[in-house]
Amino acid sequence: MRAKKTNSGGKLQLKWVRSSICAPTKQKLVVRGLGFTRLNQVIERPDTPAIRGMVAKVPHLVEIVE
Repeated sequence: MRAKKTNSGGKLQLKWVRSSICAPTKQKLVVRGLGFTRLNQVIERPDTPAIRGMVAKVPHLVEIVE
């Protein structure tokens, strides 16, 4: 996982880059829990250990945008 912080005061910009159709149910729930609703969506979340842990569970589906 390439984790890079943005300059917006402890925020992470996350992008959903790969479909979760063939992913296990737990991974689908992690993607939904992060707040994604559609593919290629970019969202901003606070930079907390919980969010980083969720991203670490699905590094092949989600990437951190600079």
